[in-house]
Amino acid sequence: MYVTLMGPELEQADLRSPTTPGGGARKARVGSTVLLLGTVSLLTDVSSEAVAAILPLYLTAVLGLGPLAYGIVDGLYQGVSTIVRVAGGAVSDRTGRPKWVAFAGYALSALSRVALLPMQGLAVISAVVTVDRLGKGLRTAPRDALICASSPQPSWGRAFGVHRAMDTTGAMAGPLIAFAVLLAVPGGYRTVFVVSFAFALAGLAVLGLLVPDVRPEGPAVPHAPRTAEPAAGTGRRRRPAWAALRDRRLRRLLLAAGLLGVLTIGDGFLYLALQRRDDFASQYFPLLFVGTSLVYLALAVPLGRLADRVGRSRVFVLGHLALLGAYAAASGPFSGPVPTLFCLALLGTFYAATDGVLAALSGRLVPPSVRGTGIAAAQTVVAGARLLASVLFGLAWTLTDRDTAVVLLIGGLVVALPVAMRLVRGLDVASEPLPVPA
Repeated sequence: MYVTLMGPELEQADLRSPTTPGGGARKARVGSTVLLLGTVSLLTDVSSEAVAAILPLYLTAVLGLGPLAYGIVDGLYQGVSTIVRVAGGAVSDRTGRPKWVAFAGYALSALSRVALLPMQGLAVISAVVTVDRLGKGLRTAPRDALICASSPQPSWGRAFGVHRAMDTTGAMAGPLIAFAVLLAVPGGYRTVFVVSFAFALAGLAVLGLLVPDVRPEGPAVPHAPRTAEPAAGTGRRRRPAWAALRDRRLRRLLLAAGLLGVLTIGDGFLYLALQRRDDFASQYFPLLFVGTSLVYLALAVPLGRLADRVGRSRVFVLGHLALLGAYAAASGPFSGPVPTLFCLALLGTFYAATDGVLAALSGRLVPPSVRGTGIAAAQTVVAGARLLASVLFGLAWTLTDRDTAVVLLIGGLVVALPVAMRLVRGLDVASEPLPVPA
């Protein structure tokens, strides 16, 4: 079967065009490399989301942090990866070994799980969160470049949708595991950290042992000797050209993504708002993450395929309408399970419409030899904007109150959406990316 091929045959199958040599169209399928990377992300997200699901309560209820202090930690969680995202993509492009650049990032995050065990206090927790997010920043663009290299371009939205669906399965399982641990061991936050580390190691093993190191121009040959730089014009130049990132279409996408990102706060803030409004028991807090992940899982592939058909830029921007609805549900006058579930459903829809779609869109706007850098540039802008959003929201919550802070976000998003739609207009029109200079 297609998904059980191994070695060079697997990589060649992954890279085949969606059109047969005779010109007939065939249905593109998601390759085994994408499925293996999805497995890595699934296991890693079990690890990271088990921690993320308890971190807001751990920091506010156990360590006693206020909204502004939590905003700083959440900002680090959301945006510190900006420091290395572009560097990770650039190193991946330069070396032609995206798998091993991603491996280093996954390993760094796994080590941070161990460091959580003895740590207490704002400064040390912030340091551990920083290390974890640096690992995420290092691995994300090389991993997404592997997905692009392993899939035909017309089906990238679907490939990212499948990967994000598997990723989200882990994001849903992690909070469930955290919930089960806290139910069995009240206050057992450290037990959650130990379980998290075990899943991180499992994901690292799958990546290192099973995932092929596919290069952007074609399948990689494991342990191949280093050769001299090809002559100009051969199409095999390995040095990434930063000039390719100056394409005006990519700049417009980055501006739109940054504008919307600065109005996107972390999930933890919304969940804290829901928990304080409805005053439910703290052990049920991780289940909020499960609700969002369940909707994301259900919609990641359908919305990815929709983006392939109707336009990725359109789906990316309009997906923020769901975020707008989630804000309204979290700050509205009604309480109870119905508005809470409505908020979680809209938040999951937002992620399904934007996360993988942004990577597929930005990867299309740059040449294959700098694709990792291009994807990282978009992710860096979003992460940096969300860091700023978390800090500013924590400050607004401290100076005013929870509901007023959310209403300010709603107003900003209403103004920003038509501006962003205008910025991304025409990005889905078929055209060649800026060529790489010789």
